[in-house]
Amino acid sequence: MGRGEQAVILLVEDSAADAQQLRGALGAAGVRNPFFVVRSGEEAMEYLEANGRYAQRAEFPLPDLILLDLDLPGVSGLRVLQRIRNDPWLSGLRVIVLTNSDGFHDINAAYELGANAFIVKPKRFEDYPRLLRTLAVMWLYQTRGPKAERSAKAC
Repeated sequence: MGRGEQAVILLVEDSAADAQQLRGALGAAGVRNPFFVVRSGEEAMEYLEANGRYAQRAEFPLPDLILLDLDLPGVSGLRVLQRIRNDPWLSGLRVIVLTNSDGFHDINAAYELGANAFIVKPKRFEDYPRLLRTLAVMWLYQTRGPKAERSAKAC
């Protein structure tokens, strides 16, 4: 896994507007890490399992941090989280749920499935850069996650 500014962030977010807002907030926060976006639960699993268009691990590296929305088309964010935690190659990945939901059912389910944190998306753009800088410092620069590997050959 990468460290510091080389650490890879994967955003699983179906809203193009939210993804663009988050990308802009990362820049405003001074977070320059490699940043990839997938738009569905199915696409997230293809990326993580190095399948299909994501088969080249050098081009699509395994993320050091996943920011996961829950409300996704097709496979839900909770199902993605469950699949990550049940896969011995991926189970150590750090997953932060970043969603609009603040319902106790979603919060409890995310933690029961092994989310590292549950964060409700800020309502105002001005609050995003501070949040993302804090996440980067905490989850990418100051802490280390367990090693996770999955090469295209292991799939």
